[in-house]
Amino acid sequence: MQRATITLLGLLAVTVSPGLAARTLNGFALDGALVPIREIHSGGPKRDGIPAIDNPEFVGVAQVGYLDDEDRVLGIDFEGAVRAYPVKILNWHEIVNDHVGEVGVLVSYCPLCGSGMAFRVAADARFGVSGLLYNSDMLLYDRATESLWSQIMGQAITGPSKGRRLEPIVVRHTSWKSWRETHPTTLVLSPRAGHAMSYGRYPYGNYESSRRLSFPVGERNRRYHPKEWVIGIDEGELVRAYPLSELALTESPLRDQVGDREFLVHFDAQDRSGWIEEVTPGGLVEIPSIRAFWFAWYAFHPDGEVFQVDPSG
Repeated sequence: MQRATITLLGLLAVTVSPGLAARTLNGFALDGALVPIREIHSGGPKRDGIPAIDNPEFVGVAQVGYLDDEDRVLGIDFEGAVRAYPVKILNWHEIVNDHVGEVGVLVSYCPLCGSGMAFRVAADARFGVSGLLYNSDMLLYDRATESLWSQIMGQAITGPSKGRRLEPIVVRHTSWKSWRETHPTTLVLSPRAGHAMSYGRYPYGNYESSRRLSFPVGERNRRYHPKEWVIGIDEGELVRAYPLSELALTESPLRDQVGDREFLVHFDAQDRSGWIEEVTPGGLVEIPSIRAFWFAWYAFHPDGEVFQVDPSG
């Protein structure tokens, strides 16, 4: 067992000085990055200082004694596999290199942005935590080419893979109680990850409720509390956010028309979770969306549309 020696908030303080014009950071070459190099920051931990889970173990519902009903999980129902990844574990690892049959599944969670995303990848693909950030969001790296990937962008921003995009899959960010009740046969990521971490402790203090950000972002907007939760769609030309505080003011599901496309935005007020389905000729199809803090969504999508309830009714 490897004992964790990182104190996360204590390390979240190192940035790159523009005057140094450094072209490498944490051992990663930054030349030619798709984003301004001066906006790539060190989060403090070195490369792999936050260890990804490479050989995940899962248990059945009956063996889960380490989660309370209100604990948050990222849930996937993908290619016949139903799995839950507890956020209290992801806070300490950020990446799970998983697979379903011959298909690789990359599960990622950025505690600074509250963003949980999963992607379909090659079966042999392995990603690690670079220790670097862009817009306060984690930069992953693939171990094959050492390219850096922005989680929220879902795109490689440096290296041989630069410009390539990851294929997102549907993820539900919900409570353990809700996921367990709707998916009673789910498997659950075990804390037996080969590292002695304090999974019962949230490592970021009061970060989720405070207005402070630990790192600079390129764009800021004060319309909502920085840590207000939003559900967002990013499909290229279609970029739209639904703040949970706005969804709480209307009936669920919200029917939203965007051009010739129609969506149902579901919101569970008690669970503080939501998901989005598209109305298609073949029926309702849940589409990938992202649940993240408002500040993080806006930093990446300053020109995106934001749903607001008409105060006039």
